[in-house]
Amino acid sequence: MISDGVEIGPYTFIGAGVEIGRDTWIGPHVVIRGPTFIGEHNRIFQFTSLGDDPQDKKYRGESNSRLKVGNGNTIREFCSINRGTDTGGGLTSIGDDNWIMAYVHIAHDCVVGSHTVFANHATLAGHVSIGDFVILGGFTGVHQFCRIGSYSLTAISSVVVKDVPPYLIVSGNTARPNGLNREGLRRHDLDQEIIQRLSAAYKTLYREGLLLNEALSEIRSSNQDCPEVLGFVNFIEGSTRGIVR
Repeated sequence: MISDGVEIGPYTFIGAGVEIGRDTWIGPHVVIRGPTFIGEHNRIFQFTSLGDDPQDKKYRGESNSRLKVGNGNTIREFCSINRGTDTGGGLTSIGDDNWIMAYVHIAHDCVVGSHTVFANHATLAGHVSIGDFVILGGFTGVHQFCRIGSYSLTAISSVVVKDVPPYLIVSGNTARPNGLNREGLRRHDLDQEIIQRLSAAYKTLYREGLLLNEALSEIRSSNQDCPEVLGFVNFIEGSTRGIVR
């Protein structure tokens, strides 16, 4: 189903089972296959592929394989975003107001939040989770099943093989923590006291030589009144791959 106000460029292919929300612009030479839902006010540039089969050898054409894209996203040239698989719940999901630059690949069963920026050639393997307001530097590669927490940033050519807690900057191959994303937090108007408490939590975790469980216990006990710091702790405690350290 194609809603009112949708513009589709020449030589673009829209397959069966595709829904496109109103006022979405799709450039020339785009391929969109279903089942795929695309929301409103998106901009999808030429030579992009959305909703094609997962690049997973276990995929056998199961019907529970979908892609959902929210509202207000910009997806630039030569991006590829694949549908989900049964083993990952069947759904690849992209939130709202994301800025996805050229040659980005988002594999099957990934969950991307809202207000993110993926610079050119950033690549997500399958089953990756990306929080809100994350920035991935160009040529960042993220290993399957990794999670990247909200407001974090990866430097150019970072290789992420473990979870990245919220609010961090990471860099390198393999990626290691490189401080708190202070500028990103200020740009999003987080209170200065919250930034200071997150900074103290970062130092406790990474600079005091404590065991992980000792650091988390200390951070939690001194920040019961700060949801942002408690969210930082909860993210780490929920990790199955371990965190960058």
